[in-house]
Formats: sequence, structure tokens, C-alpha cells
Amino acid sequence: MRFNLTPTPTTATTMGTTTVASPTDTSTQPLKRPPIETDPDSLDSVISNPKSYPITIVPNRPTSFYGLSSTNGKAFQRQPSCRSRNFRPGSMRRIRRRAVFKNGDCNVVQKHLQRRRVRFLQDMYTTMVDWQWRWTLLAFALSFILSWLFFALIWWLIIYTHGDLEELHLPDNQEESGWAPCVSAIDGFTSCFLFSIETQHTIGYGVRTTSPECPEAIFMMCFQSIYGVMSSAFMAGIVFAKMTRAKQRAQTLLFSKHAVICQRDGCLSLMFRVGDMRKSHIIGAGVRAQLIRTRSTKEGEVMTQYFTELEIGTDDSGSDLFFIWPMVIEHKIDENSPLYNMNATDMLQDKFEIVVILEGTVESTGQSTQARSSYINTEILWGHRFDPVVLYNKDLQAYEIDYGRFNETTQVDTPLCSARELNEIYKIQEGFRTPVETTFTMRQLSHNHSDQAS
Repeated sequence: MRFNLTPTPTTATTMGTTTVASPTDTSTQPLKRPPIETDPDSLDSVISNPKSYPITIVPNRPTSFYGLSSTNGKAFQRQPSCRSRNFRPGSMRRIRRRAVFKNGDCNVVQKHLQRRRVRFLQDMYTTMVDWQWRWTLLAFALSFILSWLFFALIWWLIIYTHGDLEELHLPDNQEESGWAPCVSAIDGFTSCFLFSIETQHTIGYGVRTTSPECPEAIFMMCFQSIYGVMSSAFMAGIVFAKMTRAKQRAQTLLFSKHAVICQRDGCLSLMFRVGDMRKSHIIGAGVRAQLIRTRSTKEGEVMTQYFTELEIGTDDSGSDLFFIWPMVIEHKIDENSPLYNMNATDMLQDKFEIVVILEGTVESTGQSTQARSSYINTEILWGHRFDPVVLYNKDLQAYEIDYGRFNETTQVDTPLCSARELNEIYKIQEGFRTPVETTFTMRQLSHNHSDQAS
């Protein structure tokens, strides 16, 4: 437990003489005030000058003491460090590194991968789906243009070797010379290129046709027709996959700009809001949250990216959502929470990141989708709660969602101490009531026992 005690002089009577103990006397001061930071907006400065800030006391808190001394077991006076204030990061906000950006993209750069290009070429379909649109459209166009040119060259070689391009064998002289060409109406590379396009896409204008004079021409016509169907299906599948992939659906799933910490039913809770702007819902929606921070093991190993799963839910439905309107997701900061020992100051100073993941099935396409976002410590508002955005409209006779207030919060009185310290306060508060209740119970039991004996 963290205490910030203000030194107060104490009196002691020795041999009939009253002496006043110095405030610097360590024998009567179990704890010392930590040094105050020079930043006027820092938490210690706020605590040291409470008159200049709106500070209120948490209701139902013991009025006589805050905790017990580790030296003499006596009660301390209430500590200003556990007073509540509408706390929001100000001048202490700094740019911190993060693993997941607000739009869901992962901030990861891969280096020194062996055979990277070979491995990517082995999975060409996924590689092309992951390409940006300009590269996909460029590959789409080049796949057809290059194939037309390649097969046009093959057709030109077949026709050239057969002698169809000689002067007497050209289309204008074939009737006089009686020449039977491999492909009719071919007089150069341009006509071969047009015939290649007509064959690959089965356009069939009816002017250029193959003849039984060249078996190689018949084989090439069959091969190019099969290739045209396969290439068209492959490229159309890539474009369709890019247009319908789950990443595009995730762009319409919303996360609140900030997360908040406030009290719910006497316990500190971390909350953030999620929403869906489309009318087609997410089926089987579920939400998860993980804390990324640095952790040291007992053996001295420092784990800089240590993941801890956070237990989250909404109302009493758990992590499974009936996702028809924006919902506030809550993480109760209890004994099992990694945030249990963090107070408002620790929340600003510690380096951590909370990654939130929303998953489900798209109702219109049946594909699985995943939306991600994250909150670093400076994006968590201590002493705030979200404003309601779902209201019933009597004129429309329907629930109305105001997305203009999706990120709006309201300041509420919240203790600056950690959840562990707050629980100790409530335990001490219950301890005051226990002796009275116990005495009453023992007397009642004794009275009842006497009545039964008589």
C-alpha cells in the first residue's frame, strides 16, 4: 500500500515535561513524503496543493483512518493520495510505442527472412490477395496482355513455318493459288494478335478460323482456350477475394478512442466501447482483450512482450455479444487482474498496451472477420465513464443510436488509489462494524441459550 503522509508534530510527556517532537524525527514518522515533481500538472503536485484542484472524498470511506501502521499497528489518518479527482492525462502525455495501431494494423516489420521470395511465390494466391489494389490491378491487366502477346507469337511461328506469310499464300492470293492456310485471314503479326484474343476469350467473330491442315494449330487452339478459362477464373477469384475479405468488413466496426476507468458497484473497472455502423449484424460476436507489458521472471529473464489475458464482458452476458448496438465492454479490476496494484500515477508512468479484438461472422457473406485496436496508458482516462448513445425514440418507435456521442465521456468521482488499496479500505470499514455485530450476536445467542435451558 502506498502512503503519502504529511508530517505533523506530536507531543510526548517525559518526567512532567511536555516536549514537541520535530516533524523530521524519524522515530515518530513511519513513512516520509516522496519528493514532489516539478511538473505542476503531475499527480504529486495535485496532491500537495489540493485547494487548487477539485478534489472530493469517496463516499462511505472510514473517516478516522486510511490504513494501519507497519510499526505500531495504529491507524493512520486518511491519505490525500487516495482522494478522488477527475483525473485526465495532461502535460505528462508522451508518444509511446505500440504493437497495434488504432486502425487495427500491426506495427511489425520482419527482417532477415530466409528464402522469403521463394516462400511467397509458393503461395501466390495469398500473396496477390495481400497486395495493394494498384499492384493487383496491374497484375490483372498484365496477365491478359502478356498472354495475348505470347500466344500471338506462337501463332505467328506456326503460320510462318507453314508458309502462310509468303506473297502467293496471303489471303488475297489464296483463291488464285489454291493454298490452304492453318488459319484463315492471317496476313501478319497484328492479325495473329487479334486471333489470339478471339481464341482465348471465345469471342468468335467468324472471320479467322483454324483448318485441319495444321495439327499443331488445332492443339494450340485447344490449349489456349483452356488457359483462358483458368486464367480468367484465377484473376477473377483474386479480385473477388479482395473485395469480400474480412478486413474490409472490419473497417465498419468501431472502437472508442479512449478507454476509461471508474467505479462500478464499488469496484474499479476498465471499460471501452465497441460499435457496428452497418445494419447487417455480426453473428456470434465475441470480444477479447490482452495486456502487453514487460515482465521479469524469478530467474532474472526480462520478457519485454508478455501477454496477459484480461477477463472482460458486458453486463452479465460475458464476452459473447448480442451485437445490435454499441456496447460498453468492462474489465473488473479484481485480485486476478494485472491492473490490481496500479493507481492513477502508475497508469501514467508504466509502459503497457491493451489490445482488444472483436471477432464474429459476417451475416451477409458468412465469412469470419476480426477487428483490432489498442489502448496505451495515455489513452486511458481515469475518472471517466461513457455517455449513453442508445435512446428510445417514441416518434420512430425504435431505438436510436447517436454515433456523434460514441467517444464522449463524463467525469465522475473516482479514487486515485489502486483497486487493492480501495479493497483494503472497504475491508477496514467492514472491520469497524464487525465487533458490534459480533457482540450483539453473542448476547443474542446467550439469551436464546438461557431461554432454552429454562
